[in-house]
Amino acid sequence: MELTKNIRISLYILIPILLWMISGFFKNNDLQEPIPSSDLFNVQTVFSVAEEYQPYIKLKASTKSEKRINVKAKTSGEVVMIGAVQGEFIEKDTVLCSLGVVELNRTEVKAPFSGFIEEIVKPGNFLERGQVCSTIIQLDPISVVAGVPEYDINKVRINQRVFVELVTGQNIEGELTFVSKSASPDTRTFSVESQIKNPDGIIKDGLTAEISIEIDKVKAHKISPSILLLNDEGKLGIRIVNNKNIALFVEIEILEDSEEGLWVTGIPDEVEIIIQGQGFVEDGQEVITNRIWQR
Repeated sequence: MELTKNIRISLYILIPILLWMISGFFKNNDLQEPIPSSDLFNVQTVFSVAEEYQPYIKLKASTKSEKRINVKAKTSGEVVMIGAVQGEFIEKDTVLCSLGVVELNRTEVKAPFSGFIEEIVKPGNFLERGQVCSTIIQLDPISVVAGVPEYDINKVRINQRVFVELVTGQNIEGELTFVSKSASPDTRTFSVESQIKNPDGIIKDGLTAEISIEIDKVKAHKISPSILLLNDEGKLGIRIVNNKNIALFVEIEILEDSEEGLWVTGIPDEVEIIIQGQGFVEDGQEVITNRIWQR
């Protein structure tokens, strides 16, 4: 769905570019004449009032266990007994492996914390000192980890509300618990995390997810993508009318492509927007307005 939205936004931008290129090809500034005041162009407009809009930063993410450790043997010996099986939840200090050392003497390898057994050796195996007896992961709490692009990092801070959608279909609400102070040299993104309670271990380690970070609210307008234009510099925007009936181009920023229209910023909170005829008037040209509805 996110890919489809990105494609739609790209088309909204591409179509005005093509129109702009075509109009520039046929346009001859030397042949243009001033428009007589008695022959002003008639445009249709709508009076738009900005609404409070809640933007989100949406990022690809993944889940990560809080602790993952390889429990190693402190001496050499044959594994004569194991105290857990793969996938089992065990408590701290549970005996994981018993090693037979020099006939009847045994050395026990214990769990350093409570968690799930990812891997464990089989009885009869011989472990050298420092070899892994078992791998344990702790899933409660579990973290959702993502990378924030450097151009968005100043909008993000600890305790902001987040919404997580896991690839399994689970939806979870939480808050940011960590924001990195340095960017990754490879991706130029800042690591952020949200710790989530997971007492039953239902959320697994390494799941793909999408995290939406709730940032500060802004004033925004909802417009139709059909009114988008490009100015002579190739910037995306719309054309408005000021209180002297002069048409002006205003650059915009698209916040979201919703089913009802585009949410945009960059224009005044209260503004008269040209919705028909905007491609046939020049910046600074006086027009006759025909306001067809108001919101």
